[in-house]
Amino acid sequence: MSHLAREIQSQPEMVERLLRREGRRVERIAARLARRPPRCIFLVARGSSDNAGLYGKYLFGARNRRVVALATPSLFTLYRRPPDLTGCLVLAISQSGASDDLLQVVAEGRRQGARTLVVTNTRKCPLSAEADEVLALGAGAERAVAATKTYTAELAALAMLSVALSGARRDREALMRVPDAMQATLEAGAHLDSAAGRYRYVEHLSVIGRGYNYATAFELALKLKELAYLTAEPASSADFRHGPIAVIEEGFPVLLVGPAGKTLADVSALARELEDRRAELLVISDRRHLLARARTPLPIRSGLPEWLSPLVTVLPGQLFAMHLAAARNCPLDTPRGLTKITRTR
Repeated sequence: MSHLAREIQSQPEMVERLLRREGRRVERIAARLARRPPRCIFLVARGSSDNAGLYGKYLFGARNRRVVALATPSLFTLYRRPPDLTGCLVLAISQSGASDDLLQVVAEGRRQGARTLVVTNTRKCPLSAEADEVLALGAGAERAVAATKTYTAELAALAMLSVALSGARRDREALMRVPDAMQATLEAGAHLDSAAGRYRYVEHLSVIGRGYNYATAFELALKLKELAYLTAEPASSADFRHGPIAVIEEGFPVLLVGPAGKTLADVSALARELEDRRAELLVISDRRHLLARARTPLPIRSGLPEWLSPLVTVLPGQLFAMHLAAARNCPLDTPRGLTKITRTR
């Protein structure tokens, strides 16, 4: 078995461990933030962690009513014109904690007097040394280059912080149901090795999500690029209608992410439009009516609120990308041109 396959399968246990181990620390961080609420949560990340940040933008905005911004690191590193971070929380998300540009953003935040929080896989990293607070994921070494378990750990950590800030008991209970939903979804994806073979010679694919799962669309497009060397373009179901839909022709594959929630009706409406154009649909959902429209249905466990669904919807996509990469004879653990730590500035 590849390292990638092991790491994908390890995610339910890893998230359960994170929820159990870091719960009190997250509560303490949230309590300190509540005493002097930040005027803005300023998220900074790269790669898969940037997609986790995109989830955080919806999460803290919708659930905690916070103003959230995603950083542009080049304003700090190349243009030397950082924004005013006074009164903000600078929240850096990084698997390795070694990216130079993230380090500069956090350092500038501290220089301006902003509070700083780092979410990373280990406490012993350069980024952690710059931060006021560190939330360590403890996901263990990720031996496959393409991130899987560290991505879902980041989502879980952000969800924990959102729940701690809201203080709602039912939200804590929902969060504790996530590992079981993840495990059931992985078990349901056992057929994807054969399903992926159908797309062995595909070169282009669109990935569509909206709301909380806008991040899922970006992450799955990234995984398809990294692992299967496929040109996969992410979009929201709204933005897709504003131009990209023109690429659709008969047989064009579109991966739709449509769990139950506020965005389901819009994703379902887009599915009907794509059917009219004779696109080939792959669908990640917990709703039978939407799965029934798919040539390749990718079911997930139902029962979680929409704000937690990205922890589950990403899993069938990870499995599909892995099996498609295998069908295309791509190396699963060492994609070409990539390294585990990418240094940017």
